[in-house]
Amino acid sequence: MHLTVTQAGDPQIIRVDEARIDAAVAIQFKDAVRTQVSPATARVVLDLGAVDFIDSSGLGAIVAAMKALRKDQQLDLAALRPMVDKVFRMTRMDTIFVIHESVEAAKGLSAL
Repeated sequence: MHLTVTQAGDPQIIRVDEARIDAAVAIQFKDAVRTQVSPATARVVLDLGAVDFIDSSGLGAIVAAMKALRKDQQLDLAALRPMVDKVFRMTRMDTIFVIHESVEAAKGLSAL
């Protein structure tokens, strides 16, 4: 599982550099996100722009990554492709996460 921290400040941007988050990589994904999250940031934005497919294991891994954050930290999602966005909406996970159209939109929120 390859992740890239593209912005270390607040919000911290973590880009998923994989096409799939599924059962084959879910545990690796969760552990990789936990490792990358900075304890100094209040908000983490997970850039899913490269992800074409996510299954229930992938959703569970994102939820587990969110639950691993401190209580004063927030996990947002950005740049969901249409099929990934559809899975989040069908499972009502869009009510759990703040979902931004783009990473730029997610960054702009922190300036408010």
